[in-house]
Amino acid sequence: MKTFNTIEEILDFAIAGEQEAVEFYSQLADTANSEAIKKVFIEFAAEEMGHKAKLLDIKQKGFFAESSEKVMDLKLSDYLVKATSGPNMSYQDALILAMNKEKSAFKLYLALSERAPSPELKNLFKMLAQEESKHKLRFELEYDEYVLREN
Repeated sequence: MKTFNTIEEILDFAIAGEQEAVEFYSQLADTANSEAIKKVFIEFAAEEMGHKAKLLDIKQKGFFAESSEKVMDLKLSDYLVKATSGPNMSYQDALILAMNKEKSAFKLYLALSERAPSPELKNLFKMLAQEESKHKLRFELEYDEYVLREN
């Protein structure tokens, strides 16, 4: 696992991850056959751009606010079959894919926080993990609202 020595290295890593997510969702939007799914992926990409902007702001200003806020976890992604991307992807599969992507990012930042060499770096990783858990929650709530309630 990559090691980080400075907050700037962490932020650069996180910013690159958000940019990868923007490109991932944008590519899925480009290949989607359904206009509804295309719109969802465009919204996901825009949300990831917002996350990237937040990280760039932290990098520029040189500080971040620690939060002790607890983020609810519906744990839906723990019980869903993995979805694969493709041009005929359903909205349900798009949400599952997004949940799992955010869950992976959360786990990565949490693991990095446990290996951080200083309290400051540990807190930054925890903040990034918390942000990813919020993103996952957004997709879980969307799944609950538009998939589970319809079935």
